[in-house]
Amino acid sequence: MADFKLHCFALSGNSYKVALFFALAGMEWESIFVDYLGGETRTEEWRKTINEQGEAPVLEHGQAKISQSGVILDYLSEVTGHFGAQTAEERRDIMRWILFDNHKFTSYYATLRFIYGLQKSGETPVVEFLRLRAKAAYAIVDEHLAHRAFMVGDRLTIADLSLAGYAFMPEDTGIDHSAFPAIAAWKDRISSMPGWRHPYDLMPGPTSL
Repeated sequence: MADFKLHCFALSGNSYKVALFFALAGMEWESIFVDYLGGETRTEEWRKTINEQGEAPVLEHGQAKISQSGVILDYLSEVTGHFGAQTAEERRDIMRWILFDNHKFTSYYATLRFIYGLQKSGETPVVEFLRLRAKAAYAIVDEHLAHRAFMVGDRLTIADLSLAGYAFMPEDTGIDHSAFPAIAAWKDRISSMPGWRHPYDLMPGPTSL
């Protein structure tokens, strides 16, 4: 039985951040399917026993039960020794990019992808707003990666894994990704690593609404 259990589902880029950690680290882990589309995370039982915030992913390791992908990644890097900081300065920089990811890079892009790419909303003022904000966040990361192979230091860290969560999701968002060549090259570096798998091959559950 695997030491690490992850409550996750295929459509969740936040879940993919953690699943990708396990895949690239070559670790054994167990996926526990979350029926998010069926409303499982909104049930009283889920919130009492799994995560009061009503969100996935959730990591179980021994007696620990941890939610929020950034916190999970930080925990895994600490307990496994993979993809973490080597200095206090690196740790601060990693956390800086994880917070940026959660606040801007993932938040706008993931919402855009859900509304436009999965719900097929078509063009609306909300879609236009989200796309503009997502493109602005992408431009910041692209400029950063234009001068380096990875987000922090010279190697893959949990900062990269956090930012990569939705970057590999295949749905159309109406964004011209050729405008971000450094991100494309960064994705190629990650996807060429041993163990890499597409999110829909790595996690359980449906891949459309």
